[in-house]
Amino acid sequence: MAASVLSGPKEIRLEERRVPTPASDEVLIRVTAVGVCGSDAHYYREGRIGDHVVTGPLVLGHEAAGIVVAVGADVDPGRVGQRVSIEPQRPDPTSAQSRAGRYNLCPAMEFFATPPIDGALAEYVVIQSVFAHSVPDEISDEAAALFEPLSVGIASVQKARISPGSSVLIAGAGPVGLVTAQVARAFGATEVIVSDIDESRRANASTFGATRVVDPAVEDTRALDVDAFIDASGAPRAVVDGIHAVRPAGTVVLVGMGASDYPLPISVIQNRELIVTGVFRYANTWPIARELVLAGLVDLDAMVTARFDLAHVEDALNADRTPGSIKAVVTLPKETNA
Repeated sequence: MAASVLSGPKEIRLEERRVPTPASDEVLIRVTAVGVCGSDAHYYREGRIGDHVVTGPLVLGHEAAGIVVAVGADVDPGRVGQRVSIEPQRPDPTSAQSRAGRYNLCPAMEFFATPPIDGALAEYVVIQSVFAHSVPDEISDEAAALFEPLSVGIASVQKARISPGSSVLIAGAGPVGLVTAQVARAFGATEVIVSDIDESRRANASTFGATRVVDPAVEDTRALDVDAFIDASGAPRAVVDGIHAVRPAGTVVLVGMGASDYPLPISVIQNRELIVTGVFRYANTWPIARELVLAGLVDLDAMVTARFDLAHVEDALNADRTPGSIKAVVTLPKETNA
């Protein structure tokens, strides 16, 4: 099979690799679509994200969908031919976090495209069958691949305790901010304010769920009065300003990855009894993602602004630098010669 491999800093190479064989609890999936995430671009440009460092050849891509073409010995053979969205993780089911239902926090997690685990920018991948979620024909391959960033939005809104009538401020109108705004509306938020310094991104937010957009360089976001703040920017200034915007007993959810350490307004957090928490991936979100998309409450297809094939992954990784870009997707043929 063909696989797109990060072989060095800013060096992507198309290689021939052996088609993987599914273990007893796995399925073999012919990949049809892979979304490009900001983390993929970071590994490509910087070779690391925090403590995760690329030390050898790595296949990028963790937002993926495809078709089951073979199954392991313990998997129902009736799954062959099924269209699926891939939840790109393999936790240890015996760990304390997994047994508590927080398998995303499993210390032994193997996650697609996190060194040294290869990702989905290849013609075939294997995944445990329980993490290959079936999707109906009404959902496109591209939308099925984007269940992954949608799941980040779902986890964020759940942590923010959004319910009917809630108000929320979301900092950052990139792909995660846009899906989070849509999920917040779907969960009943009546005021969804999105802040971003980029005018085109604010325009995108107005299309994807925001009831109001603000330019934090012009408007004082600290003066806002909301039930919850979700940071999808990773910008320290946005986080601090967003905390000031939350009313007493509200919730702050940190999603964006930026600086490792920076000062927080502790007196505001204490005096208002704010809950401050983070989001690290997701758990048990794929069924919710499927229903939100089926119900038309979240539009993932409209977020795709560029498409590339497996031979042009490098272009896909640089698509985020194109004005107006939201989400680049690498598409693969539904049939291969493997």
